[in-house]
Amino acid sequence: MTDLQPQYRTFGPKTGVRGVVLLLHGGQERSHAQVHAFRPAYLRMLPFAKAITRAGAGQGIAVWALRYRYRGWNAPDRDPVRDTEWALDQIRRTHGDVPVVLVGHSMGGRTALRAGGDASVVAVCALAPWTKPNEPVEHLAGRTVLIAHGLNDRTTDPELSFSFARRAKAVTEVVHFDVHDEGHALLRKADTWTRLVTGFVLGVLGTQPVDPVITNALGRPSPEGLRIPL
Repeated sequence: MTDLQPQYRTFGPKTGVRGVVLLLHGGQERSHAQVHAFRPAYLRMLPFAKAITRAGAGQGIAVWALRYRYRGWNAPDRDPVRDTEWALDQIRRTHGDVPVVLVGHSMGGRTALRAGGDASVVAVCALAPWTKPNEPVEHLAGRTVLIAHGLNDRTTDPELSFSFARRAKAVTEVVHFDVHDEGHALLRKADTWTRLVTGFVLGVLGTQPVDPVITNALGRPSPEGLRIPL
């Protein structure tokens, strides 16, 4: 097996950066195939990169789109988590101790939730995340967590992400959105997903007010705030 290096593409400012959004793409449960630049799971994250850059670059927000070494989660190695930890180190070397928001889709959502305990991470946005019943939550204390899942998703289970949100709500601020008439690929309501993600990351990074819908949901006790229709 070739010892590959993760890759990343950057958007927005190179200097004067006050915050970074790290995008994490989806994948498979087990695969050591290389992730190429035209992989649909990776390409799916680029519209988020461009939207966040348009709205936040002028205020010092940079975006990094990570491309893992391998397509798979590959337990017990958890390869995308290791690659994300590597990317967070690269961000610190490049921009110093700036706040980071992790945004992940599918396997990338699970990766974001697992890597969210890093000292640089202030918030996690998990879209249609692939979660398991016993996913850890304690390391997310002190982070703001947004989870959104299409109710028609047949690839990852929206009830498992809701269960994760309920458990995480006991240790930190969590909001969970039910996205109606949407499946796994985030395509049917692409504009809705983009607005949600862009507004959340720029809000938690302090460049604009957080959407009142998110703010109100975060302040509600469990299970309120965890079944917000979108």
